[in-house]
Amino acid sequence: MTTTCLVTGGAGFIGCALSRTLPDHFDRVVALDNMHPQIHDSAERPADLDERVELVVGDVTSAADWDALLADVRPTAIVHLAAETGTGQSLTEATRHASVNVVGTTEMLDALVRHEVRPDKIVLTSSRAVYGEGAWTDAEGAVTYPGQRSAAMLEAGQWDFPGLTATPFESSRVVPAPTSVYGSTKLAQEHILLAWCLAMQVTPVIYRLQNVYGPGQSLSNPYTGIVSFFAQRAKAGEVIPVYEDGDIIRDFVFIDDVASAVVQGLLHSGANRDAYDIGSGEGTSIMTLARTIAEIYGAPEPQVNGMFRNGDVRSASCDISAAEAALDWHPQVMVGEGVRRLCAWIDERV
Repeated sequence: MTTTCLVTGGAGFIGCALSRTLPDHFDRVVALDNMHPQIHDSAERPADLDERVELVVGDVTSAADWDALLADVRPTAIVHLAAETGTGQSLTEATRHASVNVVGTTEMLDALVRHEVRPDKIVLTSSRAVYGEGAWTDAEGAVTYPGQRSAAMLEAGQWDFPGLTATPFESSRVVPAPTSVYGSTKLAQEHILLAWCLAMQVTPVIYRLQNVYGPGQSLSNPYTGIVSFFAQRAKAGEVIPVYEDGDIIRDFVFIDDVASAVVQGLLHSGANRDAYDIGSGEGTSIMTLARTIAEIYGAPEPQVNGMFRNGDVRSASCDISAAEAALDWHPQVMVGEGVRRLCAWIDERV
């Protein structure tokens, strides 16, 4: 039987990284992408998209585009990457995020039904944003969920929750409680996909990705992450601005490690009700990241500016032990090395 892998959002950052290995495992690989200008500088085929991958320009929210695609493509596996990802942007463009992330998923599932296509497996890349602030512990070790930091807290410079300590996210233990529209749409996406797959006897595999970065990341999209933004500021000799007090924690996971995790799940994972948490397994403060990048370029010392974004969480890192065991996968590039690789890639282009 001919095997076909369909990758939605397949011409984007993660899709291009996957394109280097997926054709080694499938007879046919097709990328569906709307080539949105926020992600792509032009509507031309990305140079980083492997030539073995077929590119179909289409929108996941369009039933007509799905019908045209599935008239020719009958996927045996799907990697569902297509999404709007801006946490702050989702507060002011909620309909756009819900349309792509939620309705785009339901349009895909409805189209599969219309065309009587049942892939063996659907892999969804969800987000650590579904956790919100996650679980914190008090001095006695009791677990509590402090919820979203209020606008009043942030305006007063109260960044943390007094007396509480953040804990790493882990899907079997930490209850999701999104603090952003984006996170809410990704959690809805997870629930929709799980319900449909289990009813239709399709294997669902869900990933909750931490902050993905690395070569190939859009340098023009302001919502794709702070690593490339910091690097471009430092390369220009400018001061890197650091929000809150600099002690925001994030888990920065290198693009190659994300791609290898997705491939492992696509090829080897059974259904997982508990999402795989994919990160480096290490939390890094934003100030540490900024200083690392400033040192690479000899830029001025980063400066805390006390600014903040509503909906941002204070601490986001994850426990990857379950993913490592289930997928026989381990991150290979920690943040110090990964940042240097990204900066070298930027230097070749800017």
